[in-house]
Amino acid sequence: MARAAIQRRLIWRTAEVLENRAETLASLRDQLLVAGPVALLVATAAGYFLAGLSLRPVDRMRRRAASISAERPGERLPVPHTRDELERLGETLNEMLDRLEEALARERSFVADAGHELRTPLALLRAELDFALHHAETPEERSEALRTASDETDRLVQLAGDLLLIASADQDQLALRTEPMPAADVLASVRNRFGWRAAAARRALVVDAPGELALVADRLRLEQALSNLVENALRHGSGGVDIVARASNGHAELHVLDDGPGVPPGFLPHAFERFSRARTGRTGDGTGLGLTIVQLIAQAHGGRAGIANRPRGGADAWLELPIGPGQRSG
Repeated sequence: MARAAIQRRLIWRTAEVLENRAETLASLRDQLLVAGPVALLVATAAGYFLAGLSLRPVDRMRRRAASISAERPGERLPVPHTRDELERLGETLNEMLDRLEEALARERSFVADAGHELRTPLALLRAELDFALHHAETPEERSEALRTASDETDRLVQLAGDLLLIASADQDQLALRTEPMPAADVLASVRNRFGWRAAAARRALVVDAPGELALVADRLRLEQALSNLVENALRHGSGGVDIVARASNGHAELHVLDDGPGVPPGFLPHAFERFSRARTGRTGDGTGLGLTIVQLIAQAHGGRAGIANRPRGGADAWLELPIGPGQRSG
């Protein structure tokens, strides 16, 4: 009997525990069914709010970026001081806008300067042709007007070619056809091109190049660069002009030396800028593109160009080119 009573008590206790567990689970289920969706809605709303708060700087940057245009230079994106990737992104984008604005300013300046340079020979060409057609009274006057018009046409052709070369260099499309060649041959070719002009002006034009010095370059472009330097020396300098080649520290240096007033010290830092001309000393009727083209050709060969005053007077303009293969070619 006692044993049966104990068993009944255990069964009752077990049933009571199972009943309490079932009630607890049912209560937990009811709470989850009610509180779960509410918690999910609250978490979603909080997440949306925090995401919108964190993306607000991005939206400000987007709205400012949509309003930036070339007509309003100087505008930049607002950069949040968050000290994270977003701040670095804003700074990087503003640096990119600085570069784009600088490039656009250079392009506008180039177009304006080119238009100014083209206007003068075009006006002179038209004036001379108009004079030859309507006002020349003798064959001599007509012939002289046409000769001047021809000179201005040559100047226009040269200027157009220079502008095209600069545009190609700006787009990194100045293709070179490099080949090995003796430096002495290149210098002699340039001397022959200007020999008659130097002789007419009673000025010596001397070439000094070691026979063993060889270059790997685009001959046409290299002669164009050297011709620009000799042109400047004959136009602005005086006395003899020396075209000198020598090897130095794995490079070939091609110098054009002249006598005369030299380059004004204040102009030296700007000598290779486009359309730049010295206002005193070495003045003339050039376009201000000669040295720019020299520098672009030197850089296309992986070298550089420079100009300085000689200690005893006159100017020293040069190109420095690498010796050997490995140059960019087209």
